Amino acid sequence: MNIGLDMMGGDFSPLEAVKGIQLYLRNADLAARLFLTGDEGLIGPLIDEYEIPREAVTIVHAPQVIAMNEHPTRALKEKPQSSISIGFQLLAKGQTDAFISAGNTGAMLVGALHSIKSIEGVQRPTISTILPKENGGTGLLLDVGLNADCKPENLSQFAQLGSLYAQYILGIGNPRVALVNIGEEEGKGNLLAQAAYPLLRENKQVHFVGNIEGRDLLLDKADVMVCEGFTGNIILKLAESLYEIAVNKQIGNSYFERFNFENYGGTPVLGVAKPVIIGHGISKAKAFFNMILLAEKMIATNLLGKMKASFLP
Repeated sequence: MNIGLDMMGGDFSPLEAVKGIQLYLRNADLAARLFLTGDEGLIGPLIDEYEIPREAVTIVHAPQVIAMNEHPTRALKEKPQSSISIGFQLLAKGQTDAFISAGNTGAMLVGALHSIKSIEGVQRPTISTILPKENGGTGLLLDVGLNADCKPENLSQFAQLGSLYAQYILGIGNPRVALVNIGEEEGKGNLLAQAAYPLLRENKQVHFVGNIEGRDLLLDKADVMVCEGFTGNIILKLAESLYEIAVNKQIGNSYFERFNFENYGGTPVLGVAKPVIIGHGISKAKAFFNMILLAEKMIATNLLGKMKASFLP
């Protein structure tokens, strides 16, 4: 198992990425081999300083860096030797089985679509977020920003992708799927929600349980909740603010701690042909550690193979 890691992406790289690797190697029973893309002159000394065995990693020199504020498509074209570009080259050639970065989100999305393509049958890939439930369970919300405008068919496919992710990565058997709406009754909502409801009900690949309202997102009403990215991103940012408020007000509560994004690492791009995981720009060691674990689990469970099979005619 080979996992690619962009060492230059994020506000605190490469130091925090190296710390995350150290954490991973200390806790992994049978660690994957890590392919580290970035400036070898910066990465090498840190690898030695943190006593990471050289045989556990392969440094692939990438002298260029795509900054957070650069235009994604232009940057990938103009910087073919960037840590993100080379990371996708390794993934496309089969030298790695997954690729992780906390760098430029747009460049990661464009790179995923251009270098490894979507799963056949998937109209649009999606990104998700974890929603901690009040009862200690875990929910999945998608889309959370990749697709601000959607067609009803997109939401049905998001439900299919999210169900497989919930089953094989989150360990939820027969996950319940709900449509985020302004009321529980069928026929509620805007034109998108009204048209998506019957498609979800008829989709034999998911266990659809109807509509879910905003007040129920953190309760145990559903396991996978689907919406277009505009609504999903607002919910995501609201959830992030809950955690920030809890930290700022020093509210020591185990439930609010579950909103810390570092507990989950990053979000996978669901619907592309190989595992691609995007981390938050402020990721530190714990987040990098959990992103590597997530990539490892996606590979070990053959999640992408199961997703491909579910979209076969």
